[in-house]
Amino acid sequence: MQMPDSRRRHAGRDDSSITSIGVVVVTHCSAPVLTACLDSLQTASRRSLRCVVVDNDSDDDSVAIASDHPVVDDVVATGVNAGYAAGVNRGIEHLADADAVVVLNPDCRVAPGALDHLADRLGGTVGVTVPRLVTTEGATSWSLYRRPTIRRALGDAVLGTRRAGRRPSWGEQETRPESYLASHPVDWASGAALMISRACLEATGAWDESYFLYSEETDFCLRTGDAGFRIVYVPEAVVTHIGGDSPHSDRLWSLLVVNKVRLYRRRHGRVAGAVYGVVVTANEALRALSGRRPSRAAVAALLWPPRRRRLRPPRPPTTPDRPHRRT
Repeated sequence: MQMPDSRRRHAGRDDSSITSIGVVVVTHCSAPVLTACLDSLQTASRRSLRCVVVDNDSDDDSVAIASDHPVVDDVVATGVNAGYAAGVNRGIEHLADADAVVVLNPDCRVAPGALDHLADRLGGTVGVTVPRLVTTEGATSWSLYRRPTIRRALGDAVLGTRRAGRRPSWGEQETRPESYLASHPVDWASGAALMISRACLEATGAWDESYFLYSEETDFCLRTGDAGFRIVYVPEAVVTHIGGDSPHSDRLWSLLVVNKVRLYRRRHGRVAGAVYGVVVTANEALRALSGRRPSRAAVAALLWPPRRRRLRPPRPPTTPDRPHRRT
């Protein structure tokens, strides 16, 4: 696919001299993990750092913790939970002067100097850099992914994620240990922590808020490639990710699976999307037969439109952001 002229100009722009980094942390009832995340940013980079916390209608102390933390420059209380992508977009709007923007989950802890490692590799056609994610025990997480295809969905269903991931043509998730040892381009990566160049942001556009939660990072990364940029894995940059609760929640797992199918259909059309959906549904059905409750809920959501529509809360009315610090 040939890029439009404007995108080719962006892809060739030199962002190699990054002097300022903006960080967006989107919170929703994140008080138990937020302090450690913000503390870690104090040693994450020697460059100029500006941090914005966007709160999606928390009913805990997330806003108070962010407002009192010395690393935070702005706290934006949206007053609604419009989804993760919406929070990311609000934060990026407040970081218009940053040379690069980091999107960071509140349950992440950034190792000293990690953001500098990411910034050092960013520029030119490298529009996104991603770190090595590790567990709280220090084990490397499988955070790198290949472009979704029907064949890879079938491989995951027949072989299982771990075995399929060892075969590039058959698995979407990269599960080969050697692939996490050295830097290389990837199709997409976990959205828990990633750095985006200003040129890439301008060319790729806003995060798609229609996904609410899950697949928004996949969509953004794939559109990054459409715009002529590369995503590069940087293992020297280490981020500890406590991890989400999606595998243990019926609703969140269903939302993750449904959004995977929805993303594929939007990119490849109704016919290919239908085939992909059948394969994903079969995979979840096999897991459900083995007793996995979230997969039973996912199958119901995939097959029953009313159940699917209930996964995402109604779109809230637009309300003005309530800044708690200078904006």
